[in-house]
This record gives sequence, C-alpha cells and structure tokens, in this order.
Amino acid sequence: MKFNTFLPVFAAALLLPAVGMAQDAEAPAVSEEVVWIFNSLLFLIGGFLVFFMAAGFAMLEGGLVRSKNVTMQMTKNVALFSIAGIMYWLIGYNLMYPLGDWAIEGYFSALFPAVAVLEPVGVALADADDAAYASTGSDYIFQLMFCAATASIVSGALAERIKLWPFLIFVAVLTGFIYPLTASWQWGGGWLSEAGFSDFAGSTVVHACGAAAALAGAIVLGPRIGKYKDGKVNPMPGSN
Repeated sequence: MKFNTFLPVFAAALLLPAVGMAQDAEAPAVSEEVVWIFNSLLFLIGGFLVFFMAAGFAMLEGGLVRSKNVTMQMTKNVALFSIAGIMYWLIGYNLMYPLGDWAIEGYFSALFPAVAVLEPVGVALADADDAAYASTGSDYIFQLMFCAATASIVSGALAERIKLWPFLIFVAVLTGFIYPLTASWQWGGGWLSEAGFSDFAGSTVVHACGAAAALAGAIVLGPRIGKYKDGKVNPMPGSN
C-alpha cells in the first residue's frame, strides 16, 4: 500500500524537470526596455552604495589626523565630491568614454565629442542613451562615485600636509583629466583593453591611479612638519 501511495509522487518528481525545461523553452525573451530599466536601476543602487564609501573615507581620515585638523579633513572630503561632480560632467565622462574618434588612438580621446553625458543642445536624450545598455545619467552617477573615490585616496595620503585650495585645484585636474584619461585605457576601450587587460571593479583603474597621484604628492610635499626631528620620529596620534 505504501509503495502504491508514493509511486505517483515519485513519478511526478521525475517529470518536474522536464516540465520546467518546457516552460523555459516557451518563456518569452526579455525586452530591451526591461534590460535598460534594470541596468539603470543597478547602476543607481551601486552608485548609492559606493557613495557610502566616501563617508568611510571621511571618518577614517578624520579619525587619523590630529584634533586641530579634523574639520579641514572633513571639508576636503565634502568639497572634493562637489568638484568631481562638476569636472567629471564637464570633461571627464566624455574623456573616459570616447564617443567619436580618438585624438591619439587608444590613448587620448576628443574632449568634447558629439554626444554629451546629459541631453545636449540639438540631440535628443534617446539618441544619447544606449537602449541595450543603460541610462547615460545612471552610468554617469555610478562612475562619478569611483572618480571621486580616487580623489579621496589622495586626500588621505596628503592629510595634514597640504592646504585646502591647492588640494582642490589638484582635485579639479585629477577628476577632470587624469583619472578619466587613464580609465579610458581600460573601460573606454583604449590600449589596455585592446591588449586583453580586464579590470572588473576598479582595483587598478581606480586605486592605482589614486595611489600614483598620492605618491607623487607625498614625494613633492614631504612628511608632515615636525614628524621627523633630530633623527627621531615624533608620534602624531590620531584624534579618534
């Protein structure tokens, strides 16, 4: 009796994969509009999460400097995001993603190609977006977060070594030209991409660029004043 009772259940269990495969075969393909919507949403969610990395940078740097410099360090972290947002919109995004011909093939693109990051004069927004990819605006927000993170790396390395305005001027150059230029070599289809190099999440594109800029600044500025004296190291403990 028990065998007869479970036989139909066992047979049904064997048939389930076949039924599922038949349903999969009949499932309609996902439309380009749905792909575009969810890719755009993913960019926005990812950008929102990466934005919190800026808060992490600010708290880390603020805690590792002396009490008298905490406000300045926080100011730098907020201001660098503001400058990055403007410079990356004006120049950086188009420099990073060449939409026209390269000025120097694979290395340097035109600064202002025909299609801008946001709706330009005379070009419809639909023409500025890739229907098979995502919204240009959402991609801009996502990439902006990494661009600003590059400047945050420099901010931490040069903490207590550089004044506010020279730092902000450098941030404008870094986020408008230096980072987008080097990022275009990989994510913009430049010579690194053509050579087969792949950087999925920015471990080289973002961090190597920020580290190189930070190292250059440290070499130029030298150690913090009073850190080394008479051949001895003077401790400068963080505020928190």
